[in-house]
Amino acid sequence: MVFIGDSITEGWNGNGQKFWKEHFEPMGAVNFGIGGDMTQNLLWRLHYGDTENLDPKAVVLLIGTNNLSFTEDAPETIAAGVIAVVDALEKAYPHAAILLTAVFPRSEKPDHPLRASILRINSIISQLASREKVTYLDISERLLQPDGTISKEIMPDFLHLSEAGYRRWTEAILPWLNKHSGG
Repeated sequence: MVFIGDSITEGWNGNGQKFWKEHFEPMGAVNFGIGGDMTQNLLWRLHYGDTENLDPKAVVLLIGTNNLSFTEDAPETIAAGVIAVVDALEKAYPHAAILLTAVFPRSEKPDHPLRASILRINSIISQLASREKVTYLDISERLLQPDGTISKEIMPDFLHLSEAGYRRWTEAILPWLNKHSGG
């Protein structure tokens, strides 16, 4: 099993370590999350990097939020990058089921412009669920307060998850991982 993405994925080694050790390490999971990665960085890694010679049963993907931070790309362009990553994963790991995680909400208030961009990205990438081996999972509701704000208890900087945030992500993905890892 492979987890691949940006600093939020890398965070399984930090704030999410408790859940990683309890649930995913026993499944033989490896974490290829790298802070700051954008879709194009992840594509490069898939073509030239450290993810070759693996044959995972399952891949958990979360990528795209850094494209909102470091580029002026339109949501459609960012979504195209996520789609290209899924295409590359399907080619690199033809036997793997892919859990495509929606880009998490960020910024404290629901009316922040980034929220609309994230909704557009997720609307586009959610269509990948029509592919045979791709499951799309949006856990936004688990991360938001009823009024749409983000709590510092879940995302202290309104982007990266706290331990409580990783608990919610774990609870959301564990049934899928158990099904696709033989666990």
